[in-house]
Amino acid sequence: MALGNFSQVTEFILLGLSDTRELQVLFFIFFFLAYAMVLLGNLLIIVTVRTDPKLLSPMYFFLCNLSVLDICCTSVTSPRLLVDLLSQRKAIGFEDCMAQLFFLHFVGASEMFLLTVMAYDRYTAICKPLHYTAIMNQRVCWLLVFACWAGGFLHSIVQTLLTVQLPFCGPNTIDNYFCDVPLVIRLACSDIYVIEWLMASNSGLISLFCFLVLVISYTFILATIRVQFTEGHWKALSTCASHVMVVTIFFVPCIFIYLRPFSTFPSDKHICVIYTVLSPVLNPLIYTLRTTR
Repeated sequence: MALGNFSQVTEFILLGLSDTRELQVLFFIFFFLAYAMVLLGNLLIIVTVRTDPKLLSPMYFFLCNLSVLDICCTSVTSPRLLVDLLSQRKAIGFEDCMAQLFFLHFVGASEMFLLTVMAYDRYTAICKPLHYTAIMNQRVCWLLVFACWAGGFLHSIVQTLLTVQLPFCGPNTIDNYFCDVPLVIRLACSDIYVIEWLMASNSGLISLFCFLVLVISYTFILATIRVQFTEGHWKALSTCASHVMVVTIFFVPCIFIYLRPFSTFPSDKHICVIYTVLSPVLNPLIYTLRTTR
């Protein structure tokens, strides 16, 4: 027994991305290089921001925190994926699966909140430049980052508690390369209709709400730039374009995955690659190159 008197499943079998040996070798090379890029790129950002006295603005402070979250997000799934790609039997223990689910939603939701905060930072800098230093002071920045992590923790603990109390007594095959709420609760031996909608509302609405706040923020920024267009505003527009690109790559797949009933749609493991691997790989490239310009 794993957890509770009705949880007879002690492990889950991950089907991964492919059962073809040749493709598994190609995937291993691709994801190994991607994981190395995430680690090196984001560590470089962290070290640069922490050591360069010129990079003390709130934008770089938030960028440094985004790099930490990107490393954590990719580290939740990539190491096990790399091991499984070289293994014949891809099994994960019940407790390990719940832990992976918890940390995935913890860092994922925290990153959503942080991207929203970064959009607010750009809105304040462009639309209220005279009040920017007063509004985005060091204390406020730390409070906003703490709120992002705390919000991610609360979101994740709710998702995990709703999942772990379900009875798992039969099927244990997950058609993906990691444990996630939509895939795990499908295997429960009970009616999941209410919990399914609670979870979809939790994850999906958070994704949609943050995305709408981001869209509204950038709409105000574009309106301000149109009225007062200068060379400085052109640079700001270029930076915001990179932010919008990052937001779109991260949020659209999340909204597609989580803002719908889990049991009535097939698994979308290839779409999951976008926000678990591709987005953390592109973030250092997009943010640093465009922001430097």
